Amino acid sequence: MVFVTIVLDGVGIGWQPDAAIYGDEGADTLGHVLAACEPKLPHLGAAGLGRIRPLPGVPGADRPAASWGKMQERSAGKDSTTGHWELAGLTLDAPFPTYPDGFPKDMIDLFCKEAGVTAVLGNRPESGTVIIEEFGQQHADTGLPIVYTSADSVFQIAAHVDVIPLEEQYRWCEIARNRVCVGPHAVGRVIARPFEGSKGAWSRISSKRKDFSRLPQKEPLQQRLQRRGVTTISVGKVADLFGGVGFDRTIKTAGNAHGVEVTLQEMRQAEGNTFIWTNLIDFDQEYGHRNNPQGFSDALEAFDRALPAILEALPEHGRLLITADHGNDPAYPGTDHTREYVPLLYYTDRTPTDVGTRVSFVDHAATVATYFGLDESFGGLSFESS
Repeated sequence: MVFVTIVLDGVGIGWQPDAAIYGDEGADTLGHVLAACEPKLPHLGAAGLGRIRPLPGVPGADRPAASWGKMQERSAGKDSTTGHWELAGLTLDAPFPTYPDGFPKDMIDLFCKEAGVTAVLGNRPESGTVIIEEFGQQHADTGLPIVYTSADSVFQIAAHVDVIPLEEQYRWCEIARNRVCVGPHAVGRVIARPFEGSKGAWSRISSKRKDFSRLPQKEPLQQRLQRRGVTTISVGKVADLFGGVGFDRTIKTAGNAHGVEVTLQEMRQAEGNTFIWTNLIDFDQEYGHRNNPQGFSDALEAFDRALPAILEALPEHGRLLITADHGNDPAYPGTDHTREYVPLLYYTDRTPTDVGTRVSFVDHAATVATYFGLDESFGGLSFESS
């Protein structure tokens, strides 16, 4: 038995009723990208994407190949950690702390003391490419770490690999995670952001990025599957969002195409009960945060072209679930995630059906648990019972 979940990172499908609280009323990632760029998505359309809601250029299939619907995030927050945790059956009543004005002096002073540096550069919410462009040369001249955040709950440290050895940068992140970002400052993730190059041509090294996640306080879906003998595999950044908890194997990826390639390989060689959880990050990291609707559109087309191969690799009686963790509308003001419903396409060996609008992402956890015979609902309702 094989269950594959693919998270299209940031591919929301319209603002939630509570979006105004987050400043996101009117955000519509898929709707805006489809209207502006008109990508051709025949396979997602055949799956039932256009049956979830009216979408520009994606007609509703008469006989969808997959069950279709959408899910609403219940947890407070709109970041990747929150979204993936809820997909794993864990909901947050209070959001992770964020720092719209940068980190307070006591946090920075403590980090400097523990890391053995005299100061940091940056310390404000900013795009990673912008902060490196602004402070890259000063960092190269002084060796001081570039520390920054975003609208998400993250403490990010950027350093040039020829100035600060990679292991030292990782050590700084471990210090931040274990000694600084604790208690009321327990951010969702501390992230190492290595880069290379020279002034005017700095380049982040995504393959050497490393996330130091806040650990879940309850057992997530994948850990419970492990206890029942299911092999659990993370493709992309999923395991990073749980501090590695619950995964037998973790495969880092260098973007969407690599993520699809690895997922296909894992599907083809799966033996016994296997849960593969893939995150395709380019939608979010490369295009949503950079306000690039055309790049986002191209990435959607690329995934659509890959979908037939993914379906062909799915074993008999296997399951494929395609969804997202939040929105990231590249046509919406700002560069932040957006509080949106996420699409749901669920391939099974049963007759496809409309699974409606689900009130929480935990229905994903309930569905995977039901498929593998776990008597765990996580407070959700399985799509298998629809």
